[in-house]
Amino acid sequence: MKYQWKLEQHLTLFEKYFRLDEYSITHELFGGGFSPFITREIFERGTVVAVLPFDPVRAKVVLIEQFRAGAISDSDGPWLIECVAGVIESEESEADVAIRECEEESGCHIRELETISRYYVSPGGTSEHCSLFCGIVDSEGVGGIHGLPHEHEDIRVMVIDAEQAYGWLRDGKIRSSATIIALQWLELNESRIIERYAV
Repeated sequence: MKYQWKLEQHLTLFEKYFRLDEYSITHELFGGGFSPFITREIFERGTVVAVLPFDPVRAKVVLIEQFRAGAISDSDGPWLIECVAGVIESEESEADVAIRECEEESGCHIRELETISRYYVSPGGTSEHCSLFCGIVDSEGVGGIHGLPHEHEDIRVMVIDAEQAYGWLRDGKIRSSATIIALQWLELNESRIIERYAV
């Protein structure tokens, strides 16, 4: 069953690097009728694309580490270990973003893409949704510092055994949601991916 909702008012409260919108809405209730009009501020982010580069020949993953302002209150510091990610720009497909960001942030060339998931990051307060992929790569020679200076990126690239990455996941060293989801997926699908792409 598809429920109904109605928009009374939509305002943009702030727009700079990010945008904050305010919505006044009412929605159908499970028990019948409609809710009173409620106001919600929504952080408008749109679609991001994230990709976990995986080398099926060597059973290694490519992860990146970078400063994240949203984690400045983290007791372990604001440098997070993550998969590659970026925002869709004009006229780009999700695959285009995955390939571009993988080369910019890690120096990897994607041979094939496997879809992992498409999900809302935190739908109670943001429109952001993530298209998450596993990128099949050759990790030989990959490493170093990457990123675009004009975007103030300072990205350290690491190539580690998939088993080590799963250990980091269990130990809580991985604290970024897309990376957690991607590594859990890879642990479940690693043997299939190796069988298909390790040629």
